[in-house]
Amino acid sequence: MVDAHQTFVIVGAGLAGAKAAETLRAEGFTGRVILIGDERDHPYERPPLSKGYLLGKDDRDSVFVHEPAWYAGADIELHLGQPVVHLDRVAKTVTLGDGTALTYDKLLLTTGAEPRRLNIPGTDLVGVHHLRRLAHAERLRGVLTSLGRDNGHLVIAGAGWIGLEVAAAAREYGAEVTIVEPESTPLYAALGPELGAVFAELHRDHGVRFHFGARLTEITGQDGVVFAARSDDGEEHPAHDVLAAIGAAPRTALAEAAGLTLAARADGGGVAVDAALRTSEPDIYAAGDCAAAQHPTLGLRLRVEHWANALNGGPAAARSMLGQEVSYDRVPYFFSDQYDLGMEFSGHVAPGSYDQVVCRGDVGKREFIAFWLGQGGEGFHVQAAMNVNVWDVTETLQELIRSGRAVDPDRLADPGVVLTAFLE
Repeated sequence: MVDAHQTFVIVGAGLAGAKAAETLRAEGFTGRVILIGDERDHPYERPPLSKGYLLGKDDRDSVFVHEPAWYAGADIELHLGQPVVHLDRVAKTVTLGDGTALTYDKLLLTTGAEPRRLNIPGTDLVGVHHLRRLAHAERLRGVLTSLGRDNGHLVIAGAGWIGLEVAAAAREYGAEVTIVEPESTPLYAALGPELGAVFAELHRDHGVRFHFGARLTEITGQDGVVFAARSDDGEEHPAHDVLAAIGAAPRTALAEAAGLTLAARADGGGVAVDAALRTSEPDIYAAGDCAAAQHPTLGLRLRVEHWANALNGGPAAARSMLGQEVSYDRVPYFFSDQYDLGMEFSGHVAPGSYDQVVCRGDVGKREFIAFWLGQGGEGFHVQAAMNVNVWDVTETLQELIRSGRAVDPDRLADPGVVLTAFLE
């Protein structure tokens, strides 16, 4: 039974917000919990949108965090299809799009991120897509089905994770795919050129065409529908549909208008929070894609746009709101499935932030573990690791990253040396 001694409001009804609401109840909070989302769908998980659901292997109901009835059963007041248009941190109120004002004692921002837009002519044509929301995935699934049936062409702007996962899905449907990417390899910002080449080869083996070192400058149409895409090197790429997959930006407009401190662009932008996920304003917290947290282990401010961060960050913020001691120090983690390649990545690297990459296993067969190494006073240490079609090693890899222990690159590359030996 709910008593009204305190009201906790969560703005953003995605995975982080839903898990935060769940955690508040699990930890015994008996006040009001109000969860607000601008989408009409109940909170859902996003990885299936570019993986199982997009491929038609998972049904729609499988993406939801909880069954719809769960929210009423847990006394969660759910406001769907309602954007929050104003945050008054002095009066401690949020105002919804319909004019409803809600007062909070503590507030959690889990507003997520939104896809970056192509700022070029032709983006208003029928056949230009983004992938962030369930509605986008539903539409794109129909598009890929049609393209596969009719031998149609999909042009993808951007060779990041979303671009590559959609390319893999499109090829499985039978569509022709061209990816236009300004860097020299896929996943350049995420993995660097050394491992990006592995994914380029994977996709070429499955018939994807890459056009590196170029950006789209125009999408041309015929009768209001996409006809082709042009890049800045003068090339014209036939296209029936175009997917913009050039990254995502944290949704910070509400926080910025309210005067909360934002992280620097070099730190990924987002709402700046400490290790307890507290913002610059007492009683306001942030988690998930919109939050740039000070990481106590890695020693830097970091904004992570992946499923595991929402899954774990929402509950951590909820416990912090309840006054518990929280130090959100999880090693960043994400996964991807493309064709017959499955991978898990732990840690954090940026271009130029590491000194060496070593691999153990068979890179050619795509069964290996890659390690990104930094060099310090005691030698090399592991900053990040990626296991490709090698399983049940993530926990060990994360322990190795967290430990900061010095490692011998040659021994690390030797499959004959068990991974746990580096922790002894």
